[in-house]
Amino acid sequence: MRNTEDIWQFVDDKRDVFEALSDRVFDTPELLYNEFQSAAAHEEALRAEGFATTTGIAGIPTAMMGEAGEGGPIIAILGEYDALPGLSQEPGVTEPRPQVSGGNGHGCGHNLLGAGALLAATALKDYLARNNLPGRVRYYGCPAEEGGAAKAFMVRAGAFEGVDAAITWHPSSVNEVARARALANTRIDFTFTGRASHASGAPHLGRSALDALELTSVGVNYMREHMPPGSRVHGAILETGGIAPNVVQARAKVRYAVRGTTREPMLDLVEWVKRIAQGAAMMTDTKVEWQLLSSFSDLVGNRPMEEAMQSQLERLGPADYDDEDRAFAAAIQQTLSPQDIATTYLKTGESPKEGETIHERVVPLDAAGIELIGSTDVGDVSWVVPTVQAHTATMAVGTPGHSWQLTAQGKSPLAKKGMVQAAKVMAATALAAMSDEGLLSAAKEDLAKRTAGRPYRSPIPDGVEPPLQMGRTH
Repeated sequence: MRNTEDIWQFVDDKRDVFEALSDRVFDTPELLYNEFQSAAAHEEALRAEGFATTTGIAGIPTAMMGEAGEGGPIIAILGEYDALPGLSQEPGVTEPRPQVSGGNGHGCGHNLLGAGALLAATALKDYLARNNLPGRVRYYGCPAEEGGAAKAFMVRAGAFEGVDAAITWHPSSVNEVARARALANTRIDFTFTGRASHASGAPHLGRSALDALELTSVGVNYMREHMPPGSRVHGAILETGGIAPNVVQARAKVRYAVRGTTREPMLDLVEWVKRIAQGAAMMTDTKVEWQLLSSFSDLVGNRPMEEAMQSQLERLGPADYDDEDRAFAAAIQQTLSPQDIATTYLKTGESPKEGETIHERVVPLDAAGIELIGSTDVGDVSWVVPTVQAHTATMAVGTPGHSWQLTAQGKSPLAKKGMVQAAKVMAATALAAMSDEGLLSAAKEDLAKRTAGRPYRSPIPDGVEPPLQMGRTH
């Protein structure tokens, strides 16, 4: 089997269908584990394209898998479709203009991510069928990437057993094979319970849960000085105990995200935060309970798959953006700071180009740049299956993640061109893997070497179930 540009035509044949799916998901932004309309749209598309579907993977109603083909290797293509709170934004405008005040929005481009991944899977399915070739393609609809760790629960449930390679992508401001770096991450809630009383008339009868929460925050701040390099801790107060200052707060709740460069030191930090919370409860004579919501691992790279994807990305090149795309990107850039724009080039190690509003080049595989690392539950997949990820330019150079500017570009022709380009890269990379037993063997050998002496251990303890209520706490 030859991996030719033919596969790109199979992507173009269905681009209109999946651009429409992306728009449909954009218009129904839903938070982690509550992506019911978005998941239904993806399941409907899978069935319409002839995939055999499985839903409710790992006990998650919005997780699914569609499979097509027979025999040969099994290649997984991973999609996502969850949105973020507070990032509602009217598309196509260059000023902050929420569609719903305080509402959800696709500020990380997952409307594009899921649709683009399914477009790649569909093109690969159609190519195999047209050419009567062996091989199975699986589309995994993965909810709750934004802190919910659905893929980690799916891995723990065995959903990726038998898969030979996994391919995914993410909307970006650059065209590149993603660097295999991501922080391990745990989200955990601490609920403090005290005793209400009149804050002036009988303060001695009260026990302040809010005081305990504040002391925990102080303790975590002091912990930060002594964390391993690259570690992060962030907090969000979910409940303060009310708005009356003359009532001692009987209940308070805080959520922490604890990150580390690898799984083990991250889990050590989680235990440290637990001890801080216990100490704060003792200091205030309150009680504390914690609930682990999600936890996922660092990312394991795979050089053979990265080189294969880089080859396809270089052959394909950037998308065919036009002057209207560039003008829209320039207008978005007017809302950004020079530091925003410079950060793009710091990450890629490239020199800025005069007037470059869209990234219309391909970053070399080993480009030097400053790594600004986040987290993704793709990490857990990468521990059990050779995994590779593409970035393609779906937004103006400098666009920050999780911003109204990113949401504003989510239905633009610029974004859709980048999405289609990603689908072509993924489909061609998947076909290359199916065509070359040596590539898959090398990828599996590389994964075995990288994980030798450090076998995969789920960061989610047995008995902890997917927090299906998590997206309803905002």
